[in-house]
Parts: sequence; structure tokens; C-alpha cells
Amino acid sequence: MRKLSLKNTNDLTVLEAFQDFKDKCSIKNLSKETIRLYESQFSTFHRFLNDDTLLISEITIKTVDSFILELRSDNHSCNDITINSYLRGIRAFLYYCMDMDYLPQFKISIPKVDKKLKETYTDEELKVLLKKPNMKTCTFSEYKIWVFSNYLLATGNRISTALDLKIEDIDFTNGLIQLNHTKNRTSQLIPLSQTLATILKEYLKYRKGTSQDYVFCNTYGYKGDIRTYQDMLARYNRKRAVEKTSAHLYRHTFAKKWILNGGDIFRLQKILGHSDLAVVKEYIQMFGNDLSVDFDKFNPLDRTTTLRTNQKLKMVL
Repeated sequence: MRKLSLKNTNDLTVLEAFQDFKDKCSIKNLSKETIRLYESQFSTFHRFLNDDTLLISEITIKTVDSFILELRSDNHSCNDITINSYLRGIRAFLYYCMDMDYLPQFKISIPKVDKKLKETYTDEELKVLLKKPNMKTCTFSEYKIWVFSNYLLATGNRISTALDLKIEDIDFTNGLIQLNHTKNRTSQLIPLSQTLATILKEYLKYRKGTSQDYVFCNTYGYKGDIRTYQDMLARYNRKRAVEKTSAHLYRHTFAKKWILNGGDIFRLQKILGHSDLAVVKEYIQMFGNDLSVDFDKFNPLDRTTTLRTNQKLKMVL
């Protein structure tokens, strides 16, 4: 069992300080995915420092600024969104060190960036991807990814959440799905659509398994791996001449369709599992151009006014 560092804080190297930070993350019960992300971000930062003996007390705001410039250089050519992602991780680490008096306090600001429209699947692509394969000739793997694609579009789940789903988590009687693995570590219930219920009932007849088994399994019936499912989804999409291959695009597509179909953002927030409504509001801003579709049909002024465009007006002067 690894013990926490007992060295004098003035003697801690950057690497030792980060190990303390990781230990603290584990104590706080942060998810493995979050800790792995911190590790990846720190690895890039540590390579930039290029000095295993560098003390954490020697890190300054100039060090952080130089790191940003390095990310923007030809060696990395990172865009602003990627740089901000790195910066958030390194800031969390360095702020921890400041709280522990490993180094002097200084502020690390996250630059604002223009958010691009999130890519989604088009209606034409969805028709191709959601077309059921020939059950007499297709493999179980192809059929499974077709079901998986339908599930992602119908729920807006992250791929990690979908792969954590067990058969017992699907309540066909009450039309509910219980999600036990979410980004914010909170279990939640979401509605089960009738179309998805029909698809899953058929799928489970082929998949079989007990209530404790995972819905989307690997070849041996165990929990599916994220990378493996991403690769299978990519092959599935390309086979149907769809170049977009990300599972997360289904989440964006779900949010976009929800908004365009008149769904309220409060329920969208709950279904997507966002703790902050501000994140959901970003979808509205990003899909702004699409919100003009049928604008007159839903606009309250156009729905309530009786004035016709060809009507002559008599105005009293």
C-alpha cells in the first residue's frame, strides 16, 4: 500500500506533488476517467518541463504561460479548445498545490474561446444508420451495433453510461431506464421510448443472459469496452458510407432534435445528466441556425395575430 509523501513541502518535485494530487483525487472518490484525464494532461505538462528534479515550488505563472505557448507552437498545434482542456487539468493540480502551500498563490485564467457548432448526424445519415440490417444474413456484431446506435439516439447517453447498463436496469413495465454510471456520479432514471423498448426486447432474446449481465457485451458476454465499441461503430458507419463515426455525436443529435422538436431545456438537462443548466444552454446557442426552421409556425406573434399581410390599414392621424 502506497503511503502519502512525508517529505518537506519545499523539497517536493513536480512529479511527487502530482502523485500527492492523484492520491487526493482518489480520496475524494473522483471517477477513474477523471483521474486518467488528469494523468494524460499532466504527462504533456511534465514533458514540457523536461526536468524530473524540478521542484513544485519553482513553478510560476510564467511556467504556465510558456506551456500555453508550447501547445500553440508547431510542435503541438493545439486549438484553443484543446489548450483550455489542458489548462483546466493543470490548473486543478496547481491550485491543489497552492492550497497545500507547495507553491505561492497565483491566478490561472482560462481564455474564452468561440464555441463552434457541435457536429451532429443529419437526417439522411440517420436513415442509413438506423436501417435495420437483414436478420438472415447479418452477424450478431452488426446487429448489436445497430441496436447500440438506436439506444444512443433514443437516450442521449454517453458511451460509458450505455456500456454500464445492465439488463435489470431496463424497466419495460414502467417504461424507465436506470443509469448507474454517469459523469457526475449520480444515478438517474430516464424514460424508455416505445420504439427503443421494442428494439431492446427483440435484442435481448438474441443476447440472452441474466438480469446481472450487461446489455451491450463483448464477445464473451462481459461488459463491452469503450474503445472496442467505438471501433465497431466506426466500421459500421463507414460500411454504410457515413464518414462521421463518433458515438458522442448521437448525444449531440439527441439534444439538437429535442430542442428543434420543442422539448424544454429543463427536462433535457435531467435526461442528459448535466448538473449545470448553463451547459444545456450551450446547445441552444450552438444550434441557433437550425432554430429558424418553422420559426413562423411556432413564433407566438405569428400564432396569435390576425393581421394579414395584404390587409389595408387605416391610421388615424
